Amino acid sequence: MFSDILVFLSKGGVLMIPLFICSILSLAVIIEKLITLRARKVLPPEIEKVVQNYNSEDNISLVTTVCTQNKSLLSRIILIVLNHRKLPYQRMKEEIVNNVRQELRSLEKRLGILETIASVAPILGLLGTVVGMIKVFSVITSQGVGNASALSGGISEALLTTAFGLTVAIPALICYNYFIRKSEDLILDIENITNNLVKKINHTKKEDEYAAPE
Repeated sequence: MFSDILVFLSKGGVLMIPLFICSILSLAVIIEKLITLRARKVLPPEIEKVVQNYNSEDNISLVTTVCTQNKSLLSRIILIVLNHRKLPYQRMKEEIVNNVRQELRSLEKRLGILETIASVAPILGLLGTVVGMIKVFSVITSQGVGNASALSGGISEALLTTAFGLTVAIPALICYNYFIRKSEDLILDIENITNNLVKKINHTKKEDEYAAPE
């Protein structure tokens, strides 16, 4: 199988090498994102449940324990919220936004690779086409149009690089758009959960202030 790949790459010329590398990188990123962007991995149901059940300062210990044991993105964000809960409401929101923004960037990590490959692969294929056609015209200039085997080599190189470039770029573009949409949906869910928790904490703080003896 490996020898077949080498034969295929050699027929397409030197530009098949960067295209092959792009295909491997693209496949690696796609597999990694299929694993890391699963909803249950980013938003574990047990974390959502303890956050939904939060109703007083007495629940802090339970929420902290569950989030500490869980290594998901949501658990890290909930811990950020809890660590800033004693600040005044407006400042608490500002600190949470600043810290959470850094965590949310991990959802789109390495998606830039897919975007770059989706843009570069067709251009590399087109460049391969140009190189192949240059070889064809060089053969015509030196040997005329009678040498069909020599001409077919350049034409084959031109067609293979174009086809391979599109074959690499199309899945990369489709997956990039899918993962971007998936990331945006997860971010909206995280923001919703976080905002609800912040409101609950603020409501609890107000209740404690009213209940405090004068």
